[in-house]
Amino acid sequence: MTTLGLSTRSLVLLAIGIAVLIALPQVVKSSFAVDIFIRILLFSFIGVAWNLMGGYARQLSLGHAAYFGLGAYTSTILQIDFDISPWLGMIAGGVVAMLASLPIGWLCFRLRGPYFTIATIATAQALMLIFLKFRDLAWGAEGTTIPNLGSAPLMMQFETKASYYYVVLGLLAVGLLITWLIERSWMGYYLVAIGEDEDAAEAIGVNAPRMKRDIYLISAFLTALAGTFYTQYIYFIDPATAFSFSISIEAALVSIVGGIGTLWGPVIGTVLLETTSTLLQSWLGGSIGGVQLTVYALILMAVILWRPTGLMGMMVEAYHRYIIRKPARA
Repeated sequence: MTTLGLSTRSLVLLAIGIAVLIALPQVVKSSFAVDIFIRILLFSFIGVAWNLMGGYARQLSLGHAAYFGLGAYTSTILQIDFDISPWLGMIAGGVVAMLASLPIGWLCFRLRGPYFTIATIATAQALMLIFLKFRDLAWGAEGTTIPNLGSAPLMMQFETKASYYYVVLGLLAVGLLITWLIERSWMGYYLVAIGEDEDAAEAIGVNAPRMKRDIYLISAFLTALAGTFYTQYIYFIDPATAFSFSISIEAALVSIVGGIGTLWGPVIGTVLLETTSTLLQSWLGGSIGGVQLTVYALILMAVILWRPTGLMGMMVEAYHRYIIRKPARA
């Protein structure tokens, strides 16, 4: 028996998972632990947004920090200069990111492979330099703090971290739902075809430039939502934070480790990498510089060499082999 393409067992597991996630901040009272959960959910959401472009369409973008920063700056400028709620600013930031992705995509999609990747990096860095110069509009290199209004839910400010947890959990749910719908639509099949062989996809009638443009719009919009949330969560914004290259790297890394082109891959990859990062920081502190990046590199090399399909592929294989004892589909 299936519902919307999901088996009864899958629906039960999904319901249990949702119940656990909703109850988690009520059971765990440690502010530090809740902060870790928020970061896991946030980077899962960013990974899901990146995965639409880099996973299904196989367009390796390392410039998604551009849309993260545009979303962050748009909502912050609207809030501070015009007293507009970040809830509305979040949507406005997403629209600005979508509009920015049109000329960026038009230029970058003329390139393929590593040249496309380099071009996306360049656009994100160029935007960071532009915002460094906009001192009157965007506060320059010094950045600015978000006015603390105390408990103001309409301005996306809460007294407890549990409230932020539920906001980012909602964002992740939206991102997963959009991915799930795209994955099962004709658009999803076209994106996979483009990712496998763009020339062959065009030969059978797929409009590759249009498909890449459309998925880039959606990916940019979702990434901008994450930028607004992060700025509101840390109460601060500056170009180095908003357009940080590490955001683009993290988005790609969690997806590759978890399994690109899969629904849950970015989530699984984030859980592994963020948990590993937190444990290393708590155990070693700053005594050994670069240990976190070294561990990230080792994990990435291990996945690429032994499990190119990522952790998600390994889990699906194990599920079919030991649980239902049927061969896994490619």
